[in-house]
Amino acid sequence: MIEYYITKNRFIEKIDSPEKGCWINVVDPNRKEKLTLIRELGILEEFVKSSLDRSENAHIDYDDDVNQTLFIIDCPHLVRTENATYNTYPLGIVICNEFIVSISLSENTEINEIINGKSRGINTNNPIQFFLHFMLKISQKYLIYLQQIDHYSTELSSRLRETMKNEELLSMLALEKSLIYFSTSLKSDEVTLKKLRRCRQFKLSEEDNDLLDDVLIEIDQANEMSHIYKDVLNGTMDTFSNIIANNLNFSMKDLTIITISMEVPNMVFGFYGMNVKDLPMAVSWFPFIFSITLAFLVWFIVKRIR
Repeated sequence: MIEYYITKNRFIEKIDSPEKGCWINVVDPNRKEKLTLIRELGILEEFVKSSLDRSENAHIDYDDDVNQTLFIIDCPHLVRTENATYNTYPLGIVICNEFIVSISLSENTEINEIINGKSRGINTNNPIQFFLHFMLKISQKYLIYLQQIDHYSTELSSRLRETMKNEELLSMLALEKSLIYFSTSLKSDEVTLKKLRRCRQFKLSEEDNDLLDDVLIEIDQANEMSHIYKDVLNGTMDTFSNIIANNLNFSMKDLTIITISMEVPNMVFGFYGMNVKDLPMAVSWFPFIFSITLAFLVWFIVKRIR
């Protein structure tokens, strides 16, 4: 899918064809749309491939020959809602001489908000400000997802206090993986943004620098939160693992006591069942009562020793 938008009278409007100062939004392009980007719009083929590579890391790339800059950034993504599984995926933003292009494999909620007019300060005629405003929304989305992860981990901890089930432990493991993805991606985004100040092809204005500072502050805060939540989650999982291990030890001790107690009747019945002569009261209820009494006595003694 390829769509064209431009800022007119401070509002984002959809247009039918590309023009100077427009924004081109590309989502999961097919072969024909990729050729349109490369041949008709002049986007470098390697920039298109990098933007659509799921394993691509956040970075900045620049080509002097065509004067194009590629920003690869990691965006947060909610994979499944039932167990709050999160991941990140790369999104490419190409800044050209006449327009700006966003390329991704899947729809982005922040881009949809820009299209629907829910974001202020978006100006397609200023590519750097457009990019920084978009990054500000991405960093805020990280914070929102991190708060959801914290809320869900607290809920899981409450459930685990009531009943130890594998489902809750697996969900906590999924949250831990999500936090690892987030912290890695946030660090990559932070390094990429800091390089923006050193890019010789861009001269940032005072307003641009202020906006960049805001984005870096949000990303740094999200990065700190991800590390804190990951440490808390690790501590919680270790605590519950120790509790499970202790419960297992207690269960094994109880089973051992029961096993030892049950051996006493077997011993008594064994003696009386081997045709041993002169055993007292062999034809009465005495062996049964004696063995049960002795079993309870052994159980009581072992229980007290434990």
